[in-house]
Amino acid sequence: MINRCRGRKIKLKGFNNLTKSLSFNIYDICYARSKASQIDYLEYIDEEYNSEKLRSIAEEVTNIIQARIVNISSQDYDPRGASVTVLINEGHHPRDPGLLGHLDKSHIAAHTYPENNINTGIATFRVDIDVSTCGMISPLRALDFLIDSFDSDVVLMDYKVRGFTRDVNGRKVYIDHDISSIQDYISDELLEKYTAYDINVVSDNIFHTKMTLKNLKLENYLFDPDIGMLKKAERSRIRSLLRKEIQEIFECRNLFDRE
Repeated sequence: MINRCRGRKIKLKGFNNLTKSLSFNIYDICYARSKASQIDYLEYIDEEYNSEKLRSIAEEVTNIIQARIVNISSQDYDPRGASVTVLINEGHHPRDPGLLGHLDKSHIAAHTYPENNINTGIATFRVDIDVSTCGMISPLRALDFLIDSFDSDVVLMDYKVRGFTRDVNGRKVYIDHDISSIQDYISDELLEKYTAYDINVVSDNIFHTKMTLKNLKLENYLFDPDIGMLKKAERSRIRSLLRKEIQEIFECRNLFDRE
């Protein structure tokens, strides 16, 4: 019989070998009408979320989950995108150079993917973030911060607890904390802004949550100096394009054209 170990504190023998992995796909949608504004948007988003910004986000995640940075590697790409990888360990470990790289086998990785559809004017910026920890530190503590760090229109999240450790009696422990949904670790204030949907396999410690922003305020999605000149019919058409893009990403499938 599997020991779920829920609702009570577990005394472990030696090091906690459980690996907790949290993966994000965060999407920011925009409409840029002209070719020039599309290029301007891509350049803006590439600068706004360059490797320096990703690095600062990763450093703050490290602070939130109470870990320490071992090593950081970052890269900006030509023509677009950036990446950052961070090796971390539990904050209570001494920073002994002889131990670094072998303590917790934990890491943070972030990659950006700006792109646009020249036919519709829709631009979709995606950032992938992985936070994987081993030991007592948990990536779930950083959920609110990561979602708030981007203009998150659609958020797809996966959380998995891998492996096992042992208690003081030698019995296998497959999870060391209570969770029935990723939403358990997101603030009510933040959840109120989104429509959220779960697909969970609790028996296997696999959790999936996807969220889409409830309110689409057109002004927040328009990247064009002449936006104020748009007529009512054009604004309605753009709103439909944006909703379709967001719905397709949320459902992970292409929808039939409704125009």
